[in-house]
Amino acid sequence: MKRDILQNLKEKSKDDLEKELISVKDRLWRLKVDLESGKVKNVSEIRKSRKAIAVINTLLKSK
Repeated sequence: MKRDILQNLKEKSKDDLEKELISVKDRLWRLKVDLESGKVKNVSEIRKSRKAIAVINTLLKSK
């Protein structure tokens, strides 16, 4: 994850992080469904989404 994105996440409030977590989980779910149907061209997006979820969860636990 890029440092500017991480810094942006650190500045967000707990409510904003929870909303961001929901949206990233939704995006991950859609990527997995598209992967099964063969629509995903860039499978590295799944890994990036999982990493973003981990970072957001870590920030939520620290707040």
